[in-house]
Amino acid sequence: ELLAVPVIEGEKSSKEKFAGGVATTTVEGFIAATGRGIQGATSHYLGQNFSKMFNIVVQDPEDSGADRPKLHVHQTSWGLSTRTIGVMVMTHGDDQGLVMPPRVAETQVIIIPCGLTAKHSDEDRRAVSDACLNVEARLRAVGVRAESDLRELYTPGQKFNHWEVRGVPLRVEIGPKDLEKNSVLTARRDTFAKAPMSLDGLESSVQLMLLTIQNDMLAKARKTFDERVKIVLDWSEFVPVLNSKCLALIPWCEREVCEDQIKTRSSRDSLGDEPEDEKAPSMGAKSLCLPSKQPTNPPIVHGETKCIQCGENAKRYALFGRSY
Repeated sequence: ELLAVPVIEGEKSSKEKFAGGVATTTVEGFIAATGRGIQGATSHYLGQNFSKMFNIVVQDPEDSGADRPKLHVHQTSWGLSTRTIGVMVMTHGDDQGLVMPPRVAETQVIIIPCGLTAKHSDEDRRAVSDACLNVEARLRAVGVRAESDLRELYTPGQKFNHWEVRGVPLRVEIGPKDLEKNSVLTARRDTFAKAPMSLDGLESSVQLMLLTIQNDMLAKARKTFDERVKIVLDWSEFVPVLNSKCLALIPWCEREVCEDQIKTRSSRDSLGDEPEDEKAPSMGAKSLCLPSKQPTNPPIVHGETKCIQCGENAKRYALFGRSY
């Protein structure tokens, strides 16, 4: 909703959960350029493991006696790290630089005077500058984070590049001809689409466009994510799916020994005789999560569906992939 980054929600395997915790839930992201999963944020249920270790207690809330017994507390630990900013950059960025989702962009709209030549008088220039400042004030009044770039030593093209690299979601261009038409020209950073926009009702039109950009960025990223998550029902397809920069949903037995074998076996099948680079993102696939929303086509049939790696009975679909 903020970074326009799609995720898969789920539970970590016993091997991947927080050390010493009872259970870990997670949201897993995806970097399409490399085909690797990346952990977005986690929430750990620690149970009483740490409170017993450090003797963290409370009085029993259900006992009203004089000598209320003390209970070791149940604890949680959760966090969202700055890696999510990196995921946002890698999900939306392009060859021109950053592409910022409007909801988190420091500057949502940049207003740039355009169309001024040596033929235009100082009065014409002041009229355009005043129009830029007026539009900025109108947008700021309704909560839009707008800014005018009135620097005189830079051409409009240089200003375009300056703000495109920084990923400002929407550019508004204002020139003498635009003022004659009572309109401005808008340019979206995510698609580079340009369109005229009337000065009448500009505030609501810009707010709607920013919302559209936000929704479109998420929809585009989600479409890419969904297309790159493949259901794999046979081991022979597992490594080829990873090599095609995809993640794999596989029927899995949820045994730790099997998870180790999957990582070793997928690394060996992928690398052949080449040594694995420990500094590079993991070549062998590991479990990313046990998705909360399980695939239903085909469903896991308990007692019949087998783990694709070891042949034991599968419990659930698990999301496996190479990861950061």
